[in-house]
Amino acid sequence: MAVDVYLNFNGNCREAAEFYSEVFGAEKPKFMTFGETPPSPEYPLPEEAKNLIMHTRLNIYGSNVMFSDVFPGMPFVQGNNISLAIVVDSQEKLQSAFDQLKEGGKVEMELQETFWSKYYGSVVDKFGIHWQFNLGIGEW
Repeated sequence: MAVDVYLNFNGNCREAAEFYSEVFGAEKPKFMTFGETPPSPEYPLPEEAKNLIMHTRLNIYGSNVMFSDVFPGMPFVQGNNISLAIVVDSQEKLQSAFDQLKEGGKVEMELQETFWSKYYGSVVDKFGIHWQFNLGIGEW
């Protein structure tokens, strides 16, 4: 189990992750772009999104720090571009925490299967904290 930090950037995620990798002597990051995701006819990918970073991760002194660019058209507020990521191997624990945190908050994405996780979702709790939920860690 882990609670990881997730940082969002406004088009400069690759530059930031490479910089932090050097600063902290972390392994060079692997990048997944939005353009590398499985296509969906329901949600065509805008050209300006294809080279943006959907996900990368660094291990900084034993802690996972995850990064991505915000998707074009999504709000970006510098200083509010951080969320906490719950990563557990128990679907029951994930569901329980999600259900409790969504009370009085706002669900951004219901818990569901994605191409990167068997169970993923996100919520902003009643205190304005952004949470992501992921069943297991996977390759990314």
